[in-house]
Amino acid sequence: MATDCEAWLNANPVEAGDLSDSFPSGDEDNTFTGNVNNEINGNWISAPTGSIHEARLKAKVKRRLRKNSSRDSGRGDSLSDNGDVVRSVVPPTSPKGKLLNRRSRMGKGRGLPKKGGAGGKGVWGSPGEVYDEDEVDVKDPNYDVEQENCVYETVVLPLDGETFEKTVTPIVQEYFEHGDANEVAELLAELNLGSMRGDVPMLAVSLALEAKASHRELTSRLLSKLCGRVLTAADVEASFHKLLKELPDLVLDTPGAPQMLGQFIARAVADNILPKSFIDGYKGRVDSEYARAALDRAAVLLRMSRWTGLRFDSLWGSGGGQRPVNQLIKEVNLLLKEFLLSGDTVEAERCLRELEVPHFHHEFVYEAVIMVLESKGDRTLQMILQLLKSLCASTVITVDQLRRGFERVYLDMADLSIDVPCAYSLLEQFVEQSFNAGVIDKKLRDLCPCRGRKRFISEGDGGRLKLSSY
Repeated sequence: MATDCEAWLNANPVEAGDLSDSFPSGDEDNTFTGNVNNEINGNWISAPTGSIHEARLKAKVKRRLRKNSSRDSGRGDSLSDNGDVVRSVVPPTSPKGKLLNRRSRMGKGRGLPKKGGAGGKGVWGSPGEVYDEDEVDVKDPNYDVEQENCVYETVVLPLDGETFEKTVTPIVQEYFEHGDANEVAELLAELNLGSMRGDVPMLAVSLALEAKASHRELTSRLLSKLCGRVLTAADVEASFHKLLKELPDLVLDTPGAPQMLGQFIARAVADNILPKSFIDGYKGRVDSEYARAALDRAAVLLRMSRWTGLRFDSLWGSGGGQRPVNQLIKEVNLLLKEFLLSGDTVEAERCLRELEVPHFHHEFVYEAVIMVLESKGDRTLQMILQLLKSLCASTVITVDQLRRGFERVYLDMADLSIDVPCAYSLLEQFVEQSFNAGVIDKKLRDLCPCRGRKRFISEGDGGRLKLSSY
């Protein structure tokens, strides 16, 4: 390094004043011209001025070379043998120029991730990159010829008896709530039913026997939808054979199971998912009295449909929310007329429950009161009063529905009095007896309207016309 410095100084003589980084002062001039004392082992000795001056010049040159090398790195400045500075021009794109350049190779950059997001730990390429299938290397030691034609599929194990009941029962119970048979078909198609496929109708009918009439109607529709998509006619026939054999056990939980199963069989024959020869095949071969009752019920219904035109689509009826209002009103009137003929309060209560329209019970109260006003007899009044008292005591009809029914009668009294002139007096009599029986409260009794009457001139009125209603 010292040899290079001396060669460079010989080629580029530098004055003492030019080596300073700042403007020289008077004291610095004296420093270069005066003697400099050095301390060695506690003794002050005078050093020759020339040697100190030369050492300072070399230090200045080293600092200047160090600055130039860092500023002009990549240009390849060097000193020749004779002391001349040789600058080798290196292209900026050459590997040597990039290697010697200590500046940032990326410049300022745009803040993008390295390698476009395709680099880093746990990264499998840039986003959206699609990899081609790897070609099988025949020379691979693990290569197996039989694996080239393999097809991989998802295997769903078939359901056994216990798993089948736990899986299918929630599906059927949820169907009773939403009534979408297509959804049930899709859920069952995803399962590997295997040998348990024929037990689907049996499980659905068993659950429907313990449910409402509307649920039994939904079950009949479900069997008709599933036949051909998930089930076959042979599966449905096998399920009804099993149900007839298990009727003695079903009767323990549902006493009316034979009649209900007979209706299911008749509905299945009408929907063409059971052959017409199903019932005839059991003639003379039935040992159980319950199975005989079910088959007789089915045979009677089929004959009725053939002779009287009985419609099987209304065999079970439909849910209250699915019926039109006109049909509900007709069934309520029919229920009240049958009660007035039979006088059976328990049967009337059962029929009202089977309608499954608790939100429409105010119509029942309204029609009952109207029937009292139109009958003009004490027998009808007493029977309707007894029926309403029984239904309110059993909470079949709530207080809210009872109140709405009476208020509807109060609002329609102006029109009712046209057809029944004594409607106001009959209504007052019925309301008073209902209050005494505890059917209605005092507030509802006081809302009962009465006919407005005009009182003409009398003594003490001063010749004025009095208009009062009481």
